[in-house]
Amino acid sequence: MKTLLWIQGLTCNGNTQSVLNGELPSFYELLTKVRLLFHPAVSYREKLHNVVERIKKGKEKLDILVVEGAITGDERFGRAGRYSITELLDILSRKAEYIIAAGNCASFGNIPALYSGNPDVRGLQFRFEKKDGYLPPDFKTSSGYPVINITGCPVHPAWFTQTVMAIVEGKDIMLDRFNRPKELFMYLPHDGCIRNEYFEWKVESEEFGHKEGCLFYNLGCRGPLTHAPCNKVLWNRVSSKTRAGMPCLGCTEFDFPLRENYFETKKNIGIPEEVPLGVTKRAYITITGVAKTLKNERLTKKLEETD
Repeated sequence: MKTLLWIQGLTCNGNTQSVLNGELPSFYELLTKVRLLFHPAVSYREKLHNVVERIKKGKEKLDILVVEGAITGDERFGRAGRYSITELLDILSRKAEYIIAAGNCASFGNIPALYSGNPDVRGLQFRFEKKDGYLPPDFKTSSGYPVINITGCPVHPAWFTQTVMAIVEGKDIMLDRFNRPKELFMYLPHDGCIRNEYFEWKVESEEFGHKEGCLFYNLGCRGPLTHAPCNKVLWNRVSSKTRAGMPCLGCTEFDFPLRENYFETKKNIGIPEEVPLGVTKRAYITITGVAKTLKNERLTKKLEETD
């Protein structure tokens, strides 16, 4: 049985809370497939430094190291007992067969990396878009994989458990350019969005919480611009931001949360500055013009009935 050790850097614990609320399998069902060496939120019989010492001396194998939170060289923060987060990584990264970065902070640095007072904050192998993380750009574990990034703020529990189970079952994991599993992050929230017909006909919602209307053109939805399967692998198996009438914030991408305003679409002469992935701006303008000329009365009426 493979072993799993979970450590934390600079974090709000959101990824822990998300994974602990997972279903099918739950976190506790996952523990029938892996042996948990330590998790700061659930371990009470074992002390972290005892586990680390056993791994360090070769008395305990470490198959999967999970890191939650951004990494800082400032030893006043992100400490775990007698260790700083960098001391833990220096020891454990050499021993782990696989390393998983759980969430955007561990993957890209995310919110902690925005703090100008400490420019040293970063993710494990990335700092935002650049391969400027704590570990070297060419770092790989003994399995031959770089750090596997399961991005999100927080990470979806099913994305995490699916990746762990792929490791347990010895399956190959194909990664994208940000080291995210392609099986999950090849999709967009736009894929499977129940508002897609409104998107195609450019029938836009003007307010949050509406069950009808597209959220892209006016309310800043990042669904067509973000890599994540949020409308294929639903949250709590029933919903997503867009299903609830909330625009996607793009929280799985390296540039979250760098935007100035998440609740409006930045435009230039009435055209969104960023258009859906895979579509040129010229093509988007043409398609939009056609859709508005051939106004879909049925969808417009449905939207008006919800006001």
